[in-house]
Amino acid sequence: MKTMMYAAALAAGVAGTAQAEGHANDVTLQLQWVTQAQFAGYYVALEEGFYEEEGLNVTILPGGPDIAPPQVLAGGGADVMLNWMPSALAARENGLPVVNIAQPFKTSGLMLTCWKDTGITSVEDFKGKTIGVWFFGNEYPFLSWMSQAGISTEGGEDGVTVLKQGFNVDPLLQRQADCISTMTYNEYGQVLDAGVSEDELVTFKYEEQGVATLEDGIWALEENLEDPVFVDKMVRFVRASMKGWKWAEENPAEAAAIVLDYDETGAQTEAHQVRMMGEIAKLTAGSDGSLDEADYQRTVDTLLAGGSDPVITAAPVGAWTSAITDEALN
Repeated sequence: MKTMMYAAALAAGVAGTAQAEGHANDVTLQLQWVTQAQFAGYYVALEEGFYEEEGLNVTILPGGPDIAPPQVLAGGGADVMLNWMPSALAARENGLPVVNIAQPFKTSGLMLTCWKDTGITSVEDFKGKTIGVWFFGNEYPFLSWMSQAGISTEGGEDGVTVLKQGFNVDPLLQRQADCISTMTYNEYGQVLDAGVSEDELVTFKYEEQGVATLEDGIWALEENLEDPVFVDKMVRFVRASMKGWKWAEENPAEAAAIVLDYDETGAQTEAHQVRMMGEIAKLTAGSDGSLDEADYQRTVDTLLAGGSDPVITAAPVGAWTSAITDEALN
């Protein structure tokens, strides 16, 4: 297996990115979460030599509950990050000039999973309930959804009580929450693995509610994209990464095995990663890596439609570019 460096968090005082140091073939990628099949395309590209074929030396940094990819990117700890678009656009509006350079994920896997015996059958039934929500930028789709639905997130009989959810399903299993945030490819399966039957649950997929936003895009800093050397490096990186994603879609079991090989924690199981890869393939299917402008606009419209408290207050300008994928796919 090819050597890969890991980092658990961004150290203070990082002395600039690889690009800033003049390493025209070095790329450091910050993941959104821990090593798992959600990121299979990148691990496949590393293991199968797709990055090497492009002359690249790629380092993949796993994320975690206390790692915010925009902060890592801002601090110079990575050349590119994976991030959900709501988080990235919020960061951009707050002064971090991030730009989407590729979008491997076409479809959202985000949903709420609720106990059926709570009587929840529609969004209106969320009122008076406790709902687990992830933070660190992952809360924006939910907050926008509730704002559009006219439901307060401050609690009370006519609002929802937001429980700051850790990255597990315990709040649902322990009845601390009526609903929790889950991904189709991860936490929903964990609930089932805990012995809960699908008949005991009600799910609300963001895609089906019309409030889905883009996930797991590839983002870089705007100032770096003014450097032709960096742009050339990103073209090669995106091309190799998408080759990895298509390989993973066609070989899900093998891709899951590669991910497990790179998981130094040993916390993942083969069965879970194979199932996750099968679900992830549904989300990347149909994407060649380029950002669909209609999908982008849907995300922006959802984030703007927040009433008195929108996720972003103005339509972003310059938040994405097709230049990298246009060249990579040519």
